[in-house]
Amino acid sequence: MENNEIVYEFKPYLRVYKNGRKERILVTIFVPPSMEDPNTGVSSKDIIITPETGVSSRIYLPKFTQQQINKRFPLLIYFHGGAFCVQSPSSPIYHNYVTSLIPEHYLPVAYEDSWEAIEWVLSHSTGHGSEIWLNNHVDYNRVFMGGDSAGANISHNMALRLARAHHEFQFSGVILIHPYFWDVKPIGSEEKDMSKKIIMDKLWPNIYPSSTGYDDLLINPYKNPNLSSLRCKRVLVCVTEEDLFRDRGWLYYETLRNSEWNGVVEIKESLGENHVFHLLNPDSENAVKMKELVISFLNHQERIPSRI
Repeated sequence: MENNEIVYEFKPYLRVYKNGRKERILVTIFVPPSMEDPNTGVSSKDIIITPETGVSSRIYLPKFTQQQINKRFPLLIYFHGGAFCVQSPSSPIYHNYVTSLIPEHYLPVAYEDSWEAIEWVLSHSTGHGSEIWLNNHVDYNRVFMGGDSAGANISHNMALRLARAHHEFQFSGVILIHPYFWDVKPIGSEEKDMSKKIIMDKLWPNIYPSSTGYDDLLINPYKNPNLSSLRCKRVLVCVTEEDLFRDRGWLYYETLRNSEWNGVVEIKESLGENHVFHLLNPDSENAVKMKELVISFLNHQERIPSRI
């Protein structure tokens, strides 16, 4: 008889049963790409990067004025969140968020898929890639990478991997929004809600069973002796006051700032907000402020205040 006893539940993402079956709790809707978004005028399309594994991406192109047709723009490579097990570029919250400004398998597949996407993007830097939008419209001196939650974790690890694989290239900046980093030993406000801490402690072993645990530098960057090799000029870390990951974000900021990394790291904390609030309530005052700060970071217009 099938055993349907639940042994682990991480709402609203994942449920694990005693018989080994894993169930995604959150069901998302597919939003199709559009050659002209009715609200923003942004064009989007889905492309297959690696046919053998099905690695895909959704790419976006802003609406051009007549004077901008031949202009080249910064590129933002964005990795979506979702605890490494739900969401996609076609999910409403991510499609809508990107127009206003990638797992079916255990880790480390998500990292490998993300790296394939980066190498695919960089293959266009000579102007002879397979995707005309990237050939004709990207300024490869202004390439950024970012993501939220698990996507922020991926962004950090891709910037480190870039140092090992492409010494000649670095990102202009990396944006880590509410990054998912973790360790068993509690810090800061985690001690105030140990019930949530215990649930989070069990997530990484469930999504990456072959990992060495929380000594794995993929999830615990503070122990990485090569943190200063990060291949980017600037880093923006975004945290929120009510998020369980808040103090991990601040610790990342402090660790990177005090390392020998030759770059500028800034942090922004949204007061009174929780994890990925900007996706759940994109029209709120703090979400609008946060979007403006991200755009400012991409344009390198001003220094980011630590709290708003």
